[in-house]
Amino acid sequence: MNVSVKDWFKSGSPWVWLNAGAVSLCVIMVLSLLGLIAIRGLGHFWPSNIYVTEYQNRSGEVRTVLGEKADHELVSAVQLKSAGYQVPEGQEYIGRQLLKVGNRDVYGQDFQWVLDSSISSQQTVEDLIVLERREWGNFYGSLVAVKESGNVVSESSKAGFESTWAELEARLERALALHDEIHSIEKGEIGSINYGLERLRLKERGLELSGDLDPIKLQLLAEERAELDAEYEVLKQELNGLYQQSQRDQVVVKTIDGKTVEMAISKVVLAYAPNNMNVFEKSLHYIAKLGEFLLDDPREANTEGGIYPAIFGTVMMVLLMSIMVTPFGVVAAVYLREYAKQGPVTRIIRIAVNNLAGVPSIVYGVFGLGFFIYFLGGSIDQLFYPEALPAPTFGTPGLLWASLTLAILTVPVVIVATEEGLSRIPRAVREGSLALGATKFETLWKVVLPMSSPAIMTGVILAIARAAGEVAPLMLVGVVKLAPSLPLDGNFPFLHLDRKFMHLGFHIYDVGFQSPNVEAARPLVYATALLLVVVIAVLNLAAVAIRNNLREKYKSLEH
Repeated sequence: MNVSVKDWFKSGSPWVWLNAGAVSLCVIMVLSLLGLIAIRGLGHFWPSNIYVTEYQNRSGEVRTVLGEKADHELVSAVQLKSAGYQVPEGQEYIGRQLLKVGNRDVYGQDFQWVLDSSISSQQTVEDLIVLERREWGNFYGSLVAVKESGNVVSESSKAGFESTWAELEARLERALALHDEIHSIEKGEIGSINYGLERLRLKERGLELSGDLDPIKLQLLAEERAELDAEYEVLKQELNGLYQQSQRDQVVVKTIDGKTVEMAISKVVLAYAPNNMNVFEKSLHYIAKLGEFLLDDPREANTEGGIYPAIFGTVMMVLLMSIMVTPFGVVAAVYLREYAKQGPVTRIIRIAVNNLAGVPSIVYGVFGLGFFIYFLGGSIDQLFYPEALPAPTFGTPGLLWASLTLAILTVPVVIVATEEGLSRIPRAVREGSLALGATKFETLWKVVLPMSSPAIMTGVILAIARAAGEVAPLMLVGVVKLAPSLPLDGNFPFLHLDRKFMHLGFHIYDVGFQSPNVEAARPLVYATALLLVVVIAVLNLAAVAIRNNLREKYKSLEH
């Protein structure tokens, strides 16, 4: 049957296809963006081969560099000519490679651009190694020897590469075990002692301020301090011994231009020879690097190592924000819908709530800084922590104020969603409950709110999505580049709401735009962005699961 264009438009089919096409386009764009982020970010952890590249520089001198291919791009001939390069006539664009040459302590830079046309040879050579160091980034070169207390225990030219490499791996494993032990003592046991000493100092200061200088109390404090000092001295001796043991071994390596470098193995995090690895070994290396990225602390101004503190801080802040915003938003919505007299004032309040959702987030940050930190936090310090002054306790940015600021930022979303849920409860249900003798509060608490809980959870899901991705207000009320301690630890009161914390969104901004080594940090920006999306998705999925559970639980009340 033939259908005219006019009838086809009248049937509404074009609008269906238009909407379906728009949705499909959005899905494709989102998936493409996530795919780009995933490829750029996750590919960073794959151990690339090391290439020996021979090329001719601008002055015509032939040079040889060692490094892995980090990027490739096309550059206009005009741009290259203006930079002093010799460009063949007739070519508009010329390719160039970005090589990660490492050895920052030797060459002063990690990366180097080389024109494709200037490369005379580029090949992989076996037995080249990569040393990932705690400072100065990666080292690329050849393994010369392994030393113990200055004496050579294995030399590649005599014992062979495999034997010397095995010696290096064994001693590196020992050095890493010592480093973990040192880190555990410094961050764990000594950290607890320092925390205890600080608490004793504050107690003593509190007694001074109150004029209660009871000799017995002071004596008890002095005894506790003496015990902690004694424990510290024992740990200090143990720590000195571990540091001496960690300095025992050295590795001697050589750059491609013949410079010999000797370094303590304790300064090395990871050693691998990518040109000698097969696919299975590279896959194991990839998984290990991915685990390090998720579970370790950052290094090298956040451009190396992991981002575990940022993951922990983001999740902790979102959970606290959810705990704060849910009751506040629900109570406000219940009052507006169930108890407030409907009229012009209520309508104005609703309009104000809706407009609050459109206020720029940085405004909330300024409000949080002024009201929560300077006014409220300063008052709390004056009332409850005078012994710590002039050092602020809550009168400084921290986890509590960041969570509260984001709770204020997202509360309009919860209020609107909860009101929508309350308005959808049939009037007959309320009247039936009241007819059975229940009070209005009982009806609200046992019937209306449970039936509205899926809508409330929808509001919480939207609040989580927005709060987890916000950065601007957090820069004013609690987030820092590098936090020395997590907000949650084994020291009383365990959850430290006054501490500053790291956040994935701010980490992306810091690494991508504030890092001194932009080229090295770029892959981490992609990886962190992907992880932020994953964290938000996991939090949202958890909230969706709770909402679906509530929906099934109270489904019977709707009939």
